[in-house]
Amino acid sequence: MVSRNTTVSDIKKIYDKERIKLKEIMGRIPNKICLTSDVWTTSTSEGYICLTAHFVDENWKLVSCLLNFLRMKPPHTGIALETTLFDYLKQWGINKKIFTIMLDNASANDNIQDHLKTHLRVQGNLMCNGEFFHIRCSAHVHNLIFKEGLKIATEALQNIRESVKYIKGSDGRMLKFKDCVEDAGINVGGGLRFDVSTRWNRTYLMLESSLQYRKAFEFYKVADRSYKHCPSEEEWERGERICEFLEPFYDTTNLISGSSYPTANMYFMQVWKVQCILEKHQKSIDKVIKDMPDKMRVKFDKYWKNYSVVLAFGAILDPRLKEKFLKFCYTSLDASTSKEKLEKVMDKFKGLYEEYVSYSTNQSVSLSQSSYEFNSLVKLPREENKAKKIKDYKSLRHTSISKDFKTWNSIESKFVPEKNELDIYFDDELMELDEEYSEDFDVLLYWKLNEKKFLILSIMARDVLSIPITIVASESSFSIGGRVLTKYRSSTLPEHIQMLIYEEDINTKDECNNEMTMTQHTFGLQV
Repeated sequence: MVSRNTTVSDIKKIYDKERIKLKEIMGRIPNKICLTSDVWTTSTSEGYICLTAHFVDENWKLVSCLLNFLRMKPPHTGIALETTLFDYLKQWGINKKIFTIMLDNASANDNIQDHLKTHLRVQGNLMCNGEFFHIRCSAHVHNLIFKEGLKIATEALQNIRESVKYIKGSDGRMLKFKDCVEDAGINVGGGLRFDVSTRWNRTYLMLESSLQYRKAFEFYKVADRSYKHCPSEEEWERGERICEFLEPFYDTTNLISGSSYPTANMYFMQVWKVQCILEKHQKSIDKVIKDMPDKMRVKFDKYWKNYSVVLAFGAILDPRLKEKFLKFCYTSLDASTSKEKLEKVMDKFKGLYEEYVSYSTNQSVSLSQSSYEFNSLVKLPREENKAKKIKDYKSLRHTSISKDFKTWNSIESKFVPEKNELDIYFDDELMELDEEYSEDFDVLLYWKLNEKKFLILSIMARDVLSIPITIVASESSFSIGGRVLTKYRSSTLPEHIQMLIYEEDINTKDECNNEMTMTQHTFGLQV
């Protein structure tokens, strides 16, 4: 067996090598980087802060990678947390390449984003002066919305919930219930599921599983005289309606909370679906079903009243949707305000695009064009383009007025107002949209294939489509941290914990991509 010091040294070598590699990748990409961050408390009550980066790499693949996972000593105030995050960004050399940051709804996070935005704004590298910098965690928002609705349904579901608790309370009851399932002729898998008060989707799963065994509960009522919570026919029917109401919300939560990190074009439609369902069920004849969306709508309007503008940007950059889909969504909900909402979003979208044009010009992104080359992918505004040509002409020295006039006339007659990339993109026909709006569509592949056609717009697409809508990436790191740092192994140095979690994060992603070498796999098992 190698010594402890040798193991630490080997881990540090791999850690340093991978960090340098990641830093070089982030330095080479032409686009900006999105962040997620959160704070975690260990089983020993120590605080750790996690910072994760999200970006589209050189091969047009969406990348989510852990940057830092370090001990955060008190106080955990907004200023202290922001100072720590900004130091991390400087260490990685990406403090001038940040696009957005995703945080949960904790009150301290409002202070974090305010201070961090001010810090980055001073450097002049935030797009649109940081208007789209702070993104709220959609999973937390959805959880708040749905929990409001379930407060109304608590009493209606009480007997179903208590029935599950009673039967799963002992092995003897479970065996007796199994016999009742067989007697009832029910042939389904999965079994009963517990409800969890902190996660609304567990309520849906509890309800869904219970409804499958509805007849078995009736048999169990006869078999066990101590069982007092068997739901009535009315309660079962109401449970079915509530389950039907919650099902699309459950599907949406699975999408936005998945570990596969879907691109941002998927989210606008999901939020729109939520609002459509709320509107539909507000007219229900069942009082409970009607009161649930009424209560949920208050929270929905608080967070998604006009929808997040960035969510709309993601839909616009989907070649199957563009601005026409936004118009359809807004019109289907409220035709009287649809025009105003669409104009607001499109003005902000075009404003962001102009920022990218200006930023790319300043950064000299592939702007190698001759004075009279008018078919470049990067266009100056029309009047500036014309003025540039006339200025170039003035720099010429000719001996003949006649010749000068002919040259000027040639330039003037050749000048035709040209469309910029945005106009070309919107003029292109929509790509065919699958009937179910397939989530398998690779929107990044579209922009990869059209990168040369839309030089600036493709860079903007890189940034917008890589925005994470939840802090799942940070919470996944906390899950790893919970396995590395336990109450039985709590003396590991914080810097060593970061190295272990960083390596585990890399190995996990490599396994998912089937690119991990046997050496890394063996080393990961040893660690």
